Amino acid sequence: MILEIRTYRLKPGTREEFVRLMREVSVPMLTAAGIDTVRYGQSIVDEDGNEEAYLMRAFPSLQAHEAQEEAFYGSDEWRRGPREAILACIDSYHSIVIETTGRAIDALRAGESLL
Repeated sequence: MILEIRTYRLKPGTREEFVRLMREVSVPMLTAAGIDTVRYGQSIVDEDGNEEAYLMRAFPSLQAHEAQEEAFYGSDEWRRGPREAILACIDSYHSIVIETTGRAIDALRAGESLL
């Protein structure tokens, strides 16, 4: 399994709107596109006073990750839909992609500690 962890540094005052857009618009779109959204939300600690959020997504393979991302972010539904409103909230983002187990992904999904 592949786990992508994406962190977002948000523009001041946009976190509530960003998380709302994720919950109401982008996560349902990801799910409809067959992308497994494991967890998302706001950081419980903001680095250097910046508003931050995260998104975790699981994929069966690195090839599936690349193909599904390309299809989703290249779609008219994304480009003509929430793309601009979501990007307007983001100052920067960073992603890491790691190999892990289905068990670890299920634990993250359930909010369990991995330690």
